[in-house]
Amino acid sequence: MSRNAKLVAAALLFATAPAYAQDNSGEPLTIAAEEAQRQLHQTFTNLTFEDFGPAPVKGPIYQAIAGGRVIYYAPESQHLLFAAVYDKNGVNLTALAQDASARKRLGAVNPAEALVIGPPGAPKVIEFTDPDCPYCQALERFWLAKEAEGKPVQRLVYFVSGIHPQAAAKAEHILCSPDPQATFKAIYAGAQPASLRTCRAGAEKVARDAETVRKMGVSGTPTLFVDGKLVSGFQQAELEAFIDAQSRKAKPSP
Repeated sequence: MSRNAKLVAAALLFATAPAYAQDNSGEPLTIAAEEAQRQLHQTFTNLTFEDFGPAPVKGPIYQAIAGGRVIYYAPESQHLLFAAVYDKNGVNLTALAQDASARKRLGAVNPAEALVIGPPGAPKVIEFTDPDCPYCQALERFWLAKEAEGKPVQRLVYFVSGIHPQAAAKAEHILCSPDPQATFKAIYAGAQPASLRTCRAGAEKVARDAETVRKMGVSGTPTLFVDGKLVSGFQQAELEAFIDAQSRKAKPSP
């Protein structure tokens, strides 16, 4: 069974089982479970169930968005669900909710405040990053590899300074350097300067970035907005797909 099929099945179980009441005899619950299993088999005929029964969740389930992530809460049984919910057609409703929230929050981003890395005219990516984040450093290596392949992007960079203790100082060092782009690449490649540069403009930019991070609800790094969609963490496959799609658009028609 594919991973998506398992997620779909799990999502439907969450959605279906609590919708039926149960009494002390348990009989209505048995009927409800059989009906739910029948419905699920009709929709996904290739699934085989080793077990099927009610989820521990009771009552209505509410959707909340925190830090750009969708969570589900069932107050009656006090359960939190960190899950992807799909409809019967395989559409990821959780991802759609996250994307809608991301587009709404993009109004808090001022492109003029970004550290711009990459050539003009290249596909744009909004990137929230931390100089001491290992996944951010891996993402930097990925961008460099794409650039070497002739597939650069233009990154609008904002620094997240509240996770690692030296993040703010290193961000300020980058911003205060004569060549911020080159210094950014050096720091993310592991350079350890004997002393970190400081300047008023850099410190003020780090503070403004922190306010943008707060408004956007960014809680982890890297966080990217790619084509209006939220990408949490270094999701290489998603970024590869974006770059490939942009490359196809850029090619002239024969």
